This record gives sequence, C-alpha cells and structure tokens, in this order.
Amino acid sequence: MASWRKTVARAPRDYAKEYRDYGGTPEQIKRRAQRNAARAAARKKGLVKKGDGKEVDHLGSNRKGKLNNGRVKVVSRAANRKRQPKRDGSED
Repeated sequence: MASWRKTVARAPRDYAKEYRDYGGTPEQIKRRAQRNAARAAARKKGLVKKGDGKEVDHLGSNRKGKLNNGRVKVVSRAANRKRQPKRDGSED
C-alpha cells in the first residue's frame, strides 16, 4: 500500500440489510429471475458455459424496463462491464 494513502476504518458491510432493502424487493426478484432465465437459455443453446468468463448482455434494455425482450448477445465479462447504460432513461 502506498504511504500517501491513509487507511480508513469502515463498518462491516451488512449484506442482510442490503438484501432486505434492495435485492429482496419483488421488482428486483423478478429482474434477477429474468437475468437467470436469459443465462439459462444461452447455456441451453451452448453459447456459454460455467466458468467461461462470458456474460449475457441485454441489448437496448433501459434501467427500469423488462429484460426479457429477447435481444441478448454473449460477450466477455470485461466488455459487458465496460458498456454502461445511459443514465437519462433513454435506451442504448
């Protein structure tokens, strides 16, 4: 660690609270199920495998919209994380 960087003490992360407040909401449960279904469909077609470093990229999905619009492609993890959706609510 660099000498110029100060160590900041943080409170331990409360994962149970995060799930209660965000991940466990009905909307997020539905969106997670849609992401899992898209990954399962790609796996069934032979496009992805467990541990291959690939992700299913949802094309044109807006942040509040449905993910099950059928427009997906398989990309590397780095490529999928690099492309972020626009924050103004418009589609990619």
